[in-house]
Amino acid sequence: MTTDNRQVAQAAAPDSAQERWPGVFTEPRTRLRGAVAARVIKHVLRDLPVRLRLPDGTVLGAGGPQDPEMVVHSPERFYRRIGASGLIGFGESYQAGEWDSDDLARLLCVFAANVETLVPAPLQHLRRLHVVRRPRSENRTAGEAQDNIARHYDLSNEMFALFLDPTMTYSSALFEREPVQDPEQLTTAPRHDLALPDMRDGAAGVQQLELAQRRKIDRLLDLTGVGNGSKVLEIGSGWGELATRAAHRGAQVRTITLSERQLEYTAQRARREGIADRVQVELRDYRDTDGKYDAVLSVEMIEAVGREHWPQYFSALANLLAPGGMVGLQAITMPHERMRATSRTQTWITKYIFPGGMIPSMTAIRHNAGRFGLQVRDDLSFGTHYARTLALWGERLLANAGRLGALGFDETFRRTWRLYLAYSEAGFASGYLDVHQLVLGE
Repeated sequence: MTTDNRQVAQAAAPDSAQERWPGVFTEPRTRLRGAVAARVIKHVLRDLPVRLRLPDGTVLGAGGPQDPEMVVHSPERFYRRIGASGLIGFGESYQAGEWDSDDLARLLCVFAANVETLVPAPLQHLRRLHVVRRPRSENRTAGEAQDNIARHYDLSNEMFALFLDPTMTYSSALFEREPVQDPEQLTTAPRHDLALPDMRDGAAGVQQLELAQRRKIDRLLDLTGVGNGSKVLEIGSGWGELATRAAHRGAQVRTITLSERQLEYTAQRARREGIADRVQVELRDYRDTDGKYDAVLSVEMIEAVGREHWPQYFSALANLLAPGGMVGLQAITMPHERMRATSRTQTWITKYIFPGGMIPSMTAIRHNAGRFGLQVRDDLSFGTHYARTLALWGERLLANAGRLGALGFDETFRRTWRLYLAYSEAGFASGYLDVHQLVLGE
C-alpha cells in the first residue's frame, strides 16, 4: 500500500468535517507520551502474530506473510495519539488515515484476543493516564436518551440500506449452521467461516443474510408464543421487521422507538404491507409506556439503556407483562469483570458510535431481571453468528462505499464506520463479546 491515506483524508476534509470530528483533526502534542507509547508498542508486538510496517520499510511484530499487517503512514502521530488517549487514540489515528490494513478485522481480532496483556504488567498503572470518564449528560433523561439514539439511528435510512439486507434488520442474524470455531485460530482469524457467498457477489449473499435474520426473529416469536390474537409490545422498533412479522402472524403489535426516521419507515412499511391496523408505531420511551402484553420483545436495545437505568428497564419489562406473558430479549454481552472495569470509561465506540451505550454481562442481566421476578427460561448464545453478520455488513458497506458521498457522508465517516464494523466483528470473533437470545418469565 503506497497511498498516504492520512493526507488524502485530511486534504478532503472541509471545515465542516473538522468541526464534526475535532478529535480526529486535532493532533495531540504529547511527545513524551508518544515516545513511551512507541516503546510499549514495539515491546508488545514482539509476541503478537501481526506485522506493523513503517514508512522506512521497518517491519515490527512476530507475524509472517500469512498474518495481518498494518501499514503506519505517520508513525509519530500514531504514537502520540495512543500515548495521549490509548485505544481512543488508536481509533482516531485510523479515522485520520494515519494507518491502514487490508485485513482490518483479522488485525483487530489479534488485539481483541490479547486485550488483557497488551500493556506489560509493569506499566499497567499507566493506564489511568488514558482513562476518559463518560460524559454525565448522556443518559440522565428521556430527552438525552433520544438525542443519543438520533445521533446513530437517524443518520440516514439510505445509509443503513447500503449494508443491511432487505429486512433492514440491524442486529445479529442466526445462521442455519454454527460457524467454525477453532481455538487455535483465535489470534489469526475470525471464527465465522460459513462458506457463505461474498456479499459483493450479489443476490446470493444478501439472501443468505436475509434468511438468517428472519430465522432469528421467528425463533424469538415462537419461544414467546406470538400468534393470532397475541398482544405484543416491542421496545425498540428498528426498521420494522419484527413488528410486521409478528403482525402477519395475526398479533396486535405496539412498537415504540426514539428514532423519528425509524418510526416513519416502520409506519410506511406497515401500510405498504396492508397490516397498518395491526401495527401501532409510537415515538415513546419505554419508561413512559403502559398496558399489559402477552409478549414484550426487545432486540439489542438494552445496550443503549445505560447501566444506571437497567433497574428501570427490567422493572418496565415485568410491569408490562400480562399474567403468563413472556419477555423475549436479545442482548450483546461481555464478561462481568470487564463490564465493571469499563462501566464509567469513555471508549472509542461510545465516543463516536453509540453515545451513552453500555454492554451488560449475563450476570448483570440475571441480577437485574431477578430483582423484578423475571427468570431466564431459555438462553441461546450465538456470538460467532454475530461475527459473520458483521463481516457480511462490512463487505456490503465496502462494496457500496462510493455511494456514501452522494448521501452527504465524508471520507472520515467512511473510515469511522469501516473501523466500527471491523472492531465489532473482532470482538465477537475473539470471544471478547457474545450475544444471547433470552426468554424471561415469572
